[in-house]
Amino acid sequence: MTLVQLRHLVALAQTGSFSKAALAQFLTQPALSRSIRALEDELGVPLFDRIGRRVEPTPFGREMLARAHQLLADADELRRSSERLRDGSAGVLRIGLGSGPGAMLMTPLLMHAAQQRPQLHVEVARAGTDLLVHALRSRALDALVVDARSLRPAPDLHAEFVHEMRGAFMVRRGHPLLRRRAGVSFDELLRYPIASTPLSDEVARILVERYGPQAHPADCVTLRCEEIPSLVAVAKRSDAVLLAIRLAAPDLVPLNLVPALGATARFGLVTLARRTEPPGLAFVRTLMAQLLRDGPDDDRAAS
Repeated sequence: MTLVQLRHLVALAQTGSFSKAALAQFLTQPALSRSIRALEDELGVPLFDRIGRRVEPTPFGREMLARAHQLLADADELRRSSERLRDGSAGVLRIGLGSGPGAMLMTPLLMHAAQQRPQLHVEVARAGTDLLVHALRSRALDALVVDARSLRPAPDLHAEFVHEMRGAFMVRRGHPLLRRRAGVSFDELLRYPIASTPLSDEVARILVERYGPQAHPADCVTLRCEEIPSLVAVAKRSDAVLLAIRLAAPDLVPLNLVPALGATARFGLVTLARRTEPPGLAFVRTLMAQLLRDGPDDDRAAS
């Protein structure tokens, strides 16, 4: 028994005519007759009574019709569901966001899902890279957006790293360090609390190369957490200096540090290798391309 045979059954019951049902199903009449006869042979009972040129369902045929309608409706809904899954408008997307990507992506991601994909269930997890990778490997998450420099390469991970953004030391408007028009040294920076998310070993190496051992994050960072918005709020209301990607804190002012920092964050999408892509990941890529990039003002500020 096939869905095609059930559609033939329904068409014949609706039209009461082999010729009309065959026309509606784009078949020849003999082909439709063979399909119905094969169904009857399989079930071992007649489904239609032939009354002259008309056909009418038998009692068993009427029972079969009710079930056929339900099966066909379920099959159609299954097909529509698969289409929604393919285009990312339905299903479940469980995504982990590192601190930097989370500050840039989380609200736009949830807003897009609410406005454009109301049938897509989106679950967002925020944590450090190691915890997010563990959740990905345990299948608790479908994908991650993290800083490449904090990710340990592994054969079971598929990583797409294409979005690079400049970092900066930033302060509130009116901060005492902004009076230093000739540039700010790192020694002067150390007079104030320094706030940052956990930094990768590579960023730590760059800081030490630029400014000496005193610039190692383990020593100089006094305010550390995974949530950039909280650190931004502290920097806006105090003399704390924030080290973060520039666009994560557009209301803060980047310092003219001498020598210049010249460090970037490289954000990318991480999934398990050789696994089917979850629904909705295409629009995550689109948001990353739109939001995880520096503007011309940031290029000038960093130069």
